[in-house]
Amino acid sequence: MMKRPARILVTGGAGFLGSHVCERLLLEGHDILCVDNFSSGSKRNIAHLLGHPRFELLRHDVSFPLYVEVDEIYNLACPASPPQYQQDPVQTTKTSVHGAIHLLGLARRTGARLLQASTSEVYGDPVCHPQREDYWGHVNPVGPRACYDEGKRCAETLCMDYRRRHGLCVKVARIFNTYGPRMLADDGRVVSNFVVQALTGRALTVFGNGRQTRSFCYVDDLVDGLLRLMASADDFCGPVNLGNPVESTMLELARKVIALTGSGAAIDFAPLPVDDPARRRPDISLAQQRLSWQPAVSLHDGLEKTIDYFRGLLPPEPPQPPASRPPAPGWLAVGQAPSPSRLRH
Repeated sequence: MMKRPARILVTGGAGFLGSHVCERLLLEGHDILCVDNFSSGSKRNIAHLLGHPRFELLRHDVSFPLYVEVDEIYNLACPASPPQYQQDPVQTTKTSVHGAIHLLGLARRTGARLLQASTSEVYGDPVCHPQREDYWGHVNPVGPRACYDEGKRCAETLCMDYRRRHGLCVKVARIFNTYGPRMLADDGRVVSNFVVQALTGRALTVFGNGRQTRSFCYVDDLVDGLLRLMASADDFCGPVNLGNPVESTMLELARKVIALTGSGAAIDFAPLPVDDPARRRPDISLAQQRLSWQPAVSLHDGLEKTIDYFRGLLPPEPPQPPASRPPAPGWLAVGQAPSPSRLRH
């Protein structure tokens, strides 16, 4: 880790992951410039940081150039859940590709180190399991997820070309499913979907038959991996997988959320989205070897923390009216006409 205070730019800094990165870097004594256009980020995520003397917020879209003086750049800018990035697919591609070009240009001008947040989506629907960094992937380049998948693949290409051509110090992290506090309640990711549905008494929506798998990494573990990667030797640029290698089916996750929330919610099944991967699990051997990193938070403990966060975020359920009871013998219910036998003459 860097020992001297640094001037650090975090793009997407008001997002779920970015806000945690900003918070952690502040704790380490650095000066933070948080950049976000708030397309998927939230001011709520960074509200507690706004008064900090070493934290600065700038509303800006990274698909346009940015001129600042910094020592390090964490490029985390881009919607990361399918409903978000498919809402404006052209802008999603611009954010990944133009954003990478502008920030790599900034890194070249200032001599800054740059960490590019890539994704496990570069592997597509993999035929290799678990996924290693030397696997080239199985991606549909013209499908509805391609704006994100191919945008991130192109950003990786740009990072490596800037390294080879200009000698930049770049780091590429392939981030697998991450969850925790500050996820948006409506962002469409499976953990937040399940937790919100369970806490609001709705059935949990499982796509397909529920046997498809994902590996879920708690956000604190992921942030630790990112900071270790940024601080790694200049000759190590990745790409490197960061994620939890413990694999769960969607049905297993749904049942665990129901149990931890105590909701007793039902499970509904819906058609599987197009190009949804059947299996996803990282091989983290490289991160273990080069970064001395592996996740420490179990899925059970991480879900408990996430559920507690959403309990405080969601509005309380309205009180239910008391169950109606039949009137006691000898008494009339409101609006009930007396029978002739009960009238006095």
